[in-house]
Amino acid sequence: MSAKAPASPPSCSDSSAANGEALAGTASHDGAWLAVEWSGSWGRDVLADTELPDDLAALTAGFDGRVLLVRRPGRRSAETAVFHARATEEGGGLSRRVHRSGQVDNGIDEPLEGPLVLVCAHGRRDACCARFGPPLFDALSPHVEADRLWQSSHQGGHRFAANVLVLPAGVQLGRVAPADAPRVAALLAENRIPLDLYRGRTLYTPPVQAAEIAIRRKLGLDAVADLRLLAVDGDLVRFATCQGEIGARVTSRPGPEVAASCGAQPEPTVCHTVTVA
Repeated sequence: MSAKAPASPPSCSDSSAANGEALAGTASHDGAWLAVEWSGSWGRDVLADTELPDDLAALTAGFDGRVLLVRRPGRRSAETAVFHARATEEGGGLSRRVHRSGQVDNGIDEPLEGPLVLVCAHGRRDACCARFGPPLFDALSPHVEADRLWQSSHQGGHRFAANVLVLPAGVQLGRVAPADAPRVAALLAENRIPLDLYRGRTLYTPPVQAAEIAIRRKLGLDAVADLRLLAVDGDLVRFATCQGEIGARVTSRPGPEVAASCGAQPEPTVCHTVTVA
């Protein structure tokens, strides 16, 4: 009788959810984003391992912030869309440029109203992104304007797939299921946040992200503009809200051990405990 084959380890997203890892305070920490359309193959390291034309490679190399590649399955165009976003307390900004390969004058950055909704579908980086990203993109497609919805390369946090990044607000969501698509799309269109899926705003550090989410949940505030960071003093974080100033104390400690990506060894995570004043 042949021996049973060893069971495959759980995926990183399954392990994270099963171990009770919280979403709050896990968003990427980047204030500036450059999203460059590239319908060709994406390498595992999206910049080092992807063969971009020289002009696009130069564009990404000179950017001081986080670079993503984006695509929309089925789109065919001689022009390349390039989005530049900056998340700030005042609302930030989003612009779009049409890039024409080989041309010296590549137009101007045209201001664009948000939201720009990016779904991570970088399967070569992690299996969970391939498993969860494309189905969510398809589910969102009937509810988000085509030119506002794109698949993206690695955003950070495979184990929270499917991940969604909303620009220019810098709102990052995790564990978004296809069934959530109509509700999520409706909230994002109104510049509001589905708090149950909220990982944090990318312009904040993880402890500040956790404090913001705790305050929002306590006060029931889901509009992006409802909170504005005032100060961080040690473990005390203070926000201005539409209901007045409020503070929260954040304590960070080791969380459950989970794999950061599929196939990796489990490692300690960070858990943030927040006490809202």
